[in-house]
Amino acid sequence: MEKKKIVSIEDRIPKLKQARKKKANRRLLFYLSIFFILISIIVYLQSPLSHIRTIHVKGNTFLSDESVIKQSNLTNNQNIWTIDKKASEKALEENPIIASAKVNRKLPWTVSIIIKEYERVGYLQQGTNYFPILGNGTALQSMKQTSYNGDAPLIIGFNKEEYLHRMTKELEQLPKAIRKLISEVHWTPTKENQNKITLYMNDGFLVDASIQNFAENMKIYPSIVTQLDDDSKGIIHIGAGAYFESFNKK
Repeated sequence: MEKKKIVSIEDRIPKLKQARKKKANRRLLFYLSIFFILISIIVYLQSPLSHIRTIHVKGNTFLSDESVIKQSNLTNNQNIWTIDKKASEKALEENPIIASAKVNRKLPWTVSIIIKEYERVGYLQQGTNYFPILGNGTALQSMKQTSYNGDAPLIIGFNKEEYLHRMTKELEQLPKAIRKLISEVHWTPTKENQNKITLYMNDGFLVDASIQNFAENMKIYPSIVTQLDDDSKGIIHIGAGAYFESFNKK
């Protein structure tokens, strides 16, 4: 039989003391680390290190970065942790050009503003001037043009704001590929139908339609045109039904 080695209590006491000392040192180091981290956080929050240094703006086409930042009420002197993101977003969305806004923190000192502007659906003609007009009916007076470049439909004759807003809303819902085919949209109301409109298309056709459900009804336009002869010219009537009326009555 092997003899078991017997360790006396005198030999164990120094080892126990050393183990307890190591454990106490580790605990002290842990608490000191927590203490210094908390101190660092307090110093960061109270110092200019936590102030906004950079504000990035994305998604703007019609508005400048400076005007977006100004309307958000954010400044470089603000603490990044005290900004009211919801209040800034609400302030931005009061702008008739902005459809939605999102404000995000990007540590340590950057804020990003992401906006979505209403889409430009055409140009409003007033005399010899042309103003880009958005899907909510807002005409951008500050972006006046004296010439028309044809990159969006001309909107003509809408002297009642109610019908202008309805028309721009329908144009916004219309697929871009079809909207690009439109050269001019004229409001041509009659006593019986105040929603009547006439469209001049880039491919030479005229379209007789109504503001009501225009975006939905106009989706069939490309398929109608493909069924016509290449030399056919006339009026395409789109409404409850659809039919083609040739300029050549014969």
